[in-house]
Amino acid sequence: MSDIPFAVTTPVRVARVGLKARDAEGLATYYQDVIGLKEMARRENAIVLGAGDRELLEIEQSSAARPDDPRSAGLYHTAFLLPSRGDLARWSRQAIDRHIPIAGASDHLVSEAIYLTDPEGNGIEIYADRPHESWQWNGQKIAMTTERLDVAGLLSELEGSKRIWDGAPENTVIGHVHLRVGNAAEAESWWHGAVGFDTVQTYGDRAVFLSSGGYHHHIAANSWQSPCAGKRERDRAGLAWVELEDTRGGKSRSLEDPWGNLINVVAA
Repeated sequence: MSDIPFAVTTPVRVARVGLKARDAEGLATYYQDVIGLKEMARRENAIVLGAGDRELLEIEQSSAARPDDPRSAGLYHTAFLLPSRGDLARWSRQAIDRHIPIAGASDHLVSEAIYLTDPEGNGIEIYADRPHESWQWNGQKIAMTTERLDVAGLLSELEGSKRIWDGAPENTVIGHVHLRVGNAAEAESWWHGAVGFDTVQTYGDRAVFLSSGGYHHHIAANSWQSPCAGKRERDRAGLAWVELEDTRGGKSRSLEDPWGNLINVVAA
């Protein structure tokens, strides 16, 4: 069994994401087939997916919902963190063989990542971290960039191995969630005050990356597509909520950022 990723050993970490879907069955099938999650439960009108014994994604059926608007506040992507680089290589090999469409592939120094878009327009990142001991810090800012992923180098991880992709392995987690907001500086201030996250990097005035416990980021917020966005419309498909686990001894609570993104903080 792989080690638990560093991302979920910090005082606050991402636990689960909720999506509102126009076709929950179809969306659940996609996340099982492409991301490798498994169905774990059904609750009222929601399908719960996860990996190992860990729930990760809850998809709620909402037939009357309007499609998500990518120019509004909401979800930029949910980032599924695999336990090892070998797992990402195995996922990539089968994705190439199956001609699974991707939206991008990047080396961020701290991690290697592949990006997709689900059938209802929700962004997905599937990634593996480099060892956190190797990350470079300049004071409180972490060195991150976006370079082209060395796919051949990643696939070389499989040389001599007979293991194949057989679904998301145990200890797959949601490493981070990237949100669309109307103003990155306002989001930064809100996450500092409401949750106690630290800023670890900014990209100009349009994106901020925040975390707990020295992770490269548990939450990112950008206004690349959504500058000056107002409150999220409740009748839209897409993000329903983000759930964080908090080990610092506080009480469970539900929060709403300035754009109506719902953040549930669960005492753990």
